[in-house]
Amino acid sequence: MVKAIVGANWGDEGKGKITDMLAQDSDIIIRFQGGANAGHTIINDYGKFALHTLPSGIFYDHTTSIIGNGVALNIPVLFNELKEITSKGVPEPKILISDRAQIVMPYHILFDEYEEERLAGKSFGSTKSGIAPFYSDKYAKVGFQVSELFEEEAELKEKIERVIVQKNILLEHLYHKPLIDTDELYNTLMEYKEMIAPYVCNVSAYLDKAIKEGKNILLEGQLGTLKDPDHGIYPMVTSSSTLAAYGAIGAGIPPYEIKKVVTVCKAYSSAVGAGAFVSEIFGDEAQELRVRGGDGGEFGATTGRPRRMGWFDCVASKYGCRLQGTTDVAFTVVDVLGYLDEIPVCTGYEIDGEVTTEFPVTNQLEKAKPVLEVLPGWKCDIRGIKKYEDLPENCRKYIEFVEEHIGYPITMVSNGPGRDDIIYHGFEK
Repeated sequence: MVKAIVGANWGDEGKGKITDMLAQDSDIIIRFQGGANAGHTIINDYGKFALHTLPSGIFYDHTTSIIGNGVALNIPVLFNELKEITSKGVPEPKILISDRAQIVMPYHILFDEYEEERLAGKSFGSTKSGIAPFYSDKYAKVGFQVSELFEEEAELKEKIERVIVQKNILLEHLYHKPLIDTDELYNTLMEYKEMIAPYVCNVSAYLDKAIKEGKNILLEGQLGTLKDPDHGIYPMVTSSSTLAAYGAIGAGIPPYEIKKVVTVCKAYSSAVGAGAFVSEIFGDEAQELRVRGGDGGEFGATTGRPRRMGWFDCVASKYGCRLQGTTDVAFTVVDVLGYLDEIPVCTGYEIDGEVTTEFPVTNQLEKAKPVLEVLPGWKCDIRGIKKYEDLPENCRKYIEFVEEHIGYPITMVSNGPGRDDIIYHGFEK
């Protein structure tokens, strides 16, 4: 069976933990989009890890981890990550890289930095990982696929020369920065080739065989619905589709093979980067939630930036779950809210004097004010609880209130950062 694990909101929902957990019963885990611009934090028996490109199932020796064709593949970052996890005692994982994946080039990262610098106060809050320039080149058909590293030297050099003509004009006249040298770039690509050669694979054919053999496959998405370039808070979005539907494209499988979509929602809201965030809170209230949140606080896994904090947003989450095609909701970090006497929940948006429960387009979203309902807190620590019925009554009421407002079943409740801090509530493996 193929399952997708995706985010309902702005990212940072706790997908890494859910993937790591469900990987126990899986054979193959695939990252199907995005790059090293966002991370998944995982805590397990080996320690605490922030993964950026590696799929979150690499900690098991029975799994195969795949970098799908939809990923922005930063080869040095991938191998540094691999080195870091094996240095902490994790057994060398079995990894495959799609021969159709495209490579984040060194100049993509530079262009990302230069453009943010040029835009100054009007920037998009990029992580400067080269993601927007990478996807721009991919769709402008001047990107480099992994398979091209294995072409004849003359062919590859000819393409490099052709591509960098445009890049060098921008570097010289727009950014006033050093130009790209063909031979230097070619030599870098040959280093990349040597690094990845043992892992390159026709992933689509490999997955076709695995599906026919009845293997359990997890598709792991990055970020969440509201960062999708079509359906998110455009233009403050990422550059690849964050939806489960794209999992079929980014991995190379038929869409009808995705049987289960686990959409991860946080019990409160958080976001890294700019963009509309209706239920956002500020000051001491936000700081207390930030410091208590997650494990060691709410700070970006890739950038370390403090996350913006807010109360749970039923409007955004209902929309996020609908776009993902949710079959199951995994509700994370519920334990963090145990310090609160009362817990506000955003149940509607007021826009121009009218209340809506439908998530609007960006220009309307920026005018929206949150309509809050306040629920009583449970004022105790719920870590260690294994059964749903053993949760405090007010905690169950909070979960059921959210479930009713988003309209999708919450079948997993995460009540701590560890792999085993999970309460199954009707989830069928």
